[in-house]
Amino acid sequence: MSMNLFHTYFPELTADQLWKFEQLQKLYEEWNQRINLISRKDIPFLYERHILHSLSIAKFILFAPNTVVADVGTGGGFPGIPLAIFFPDVKFILIDSITKKIKVVNEIYHRVNLKNITTINSRAEKISLQCDFVVSRAVTGLKEFFNLTKHLIRKESFNTLENGIIYLKGGEFETESNLFPGEVKIINISNYFKEDFFSTKRIVYISTKPHALAYTTRR
Repeated sequence: MSMNLFHTYFPELTADQLWKFEQLQKLYEEWNQRINLISRKDIPFLYERHILHSLSIAKFILFAPNTVVADVGTGGGFPGIPLAIFFPDVKFILIDSITKKIKVVNEIYHRVNLKNITTINSRAEKISLQCDFVVSRAVTGLKEFFNLTKHLIRKESFNTLENGIIYLKGGEFETESNLFPGEVKIINISNYFKEDFFSTKRIVYISTKPHALAYTTRR
């Protein structure tokens, strides 16, 4: 994906944000030679398949300042690092149980001078922090992920959406939506981005508010 597409999809980005996104290509090329952060065949498509994919969340919701977002199973820093660049007034906590990946994530976010990221090297079920949203990119089955992370999400909300889980997923999901106690929304990322890669990609939002019992699917 050309950097020019950032101007198309996110014309509000500042020069500093664009510079940070531009640095990610060479940083991931450098680190991916030492540790397998992402598939090597994806390196030429880093902006489209990893950065833009992560930023689909920014099309779905504009996090309010001082929101706390936990990226569980961040791996190489997705979607957390791109979202932290986009939302400088939001706090991001990037969590992964694999020590070497967290070390690389630390190096990358320091190299682009991000002040709104902290990292935790642990499994989510062993953490007791409180956040407003949990985000992730298909690290496990969604029902299992929900059960492992719902304790991290505080009850009080101040964003346009109730606090909950925002999950980037490929393929179908509708048949699973009745497994969750809160509101479920399914959004096709192709609503936001025209590239073929996104034709089967979806955002799944699950509210963890107990009385939100409406089940909604949006195409």
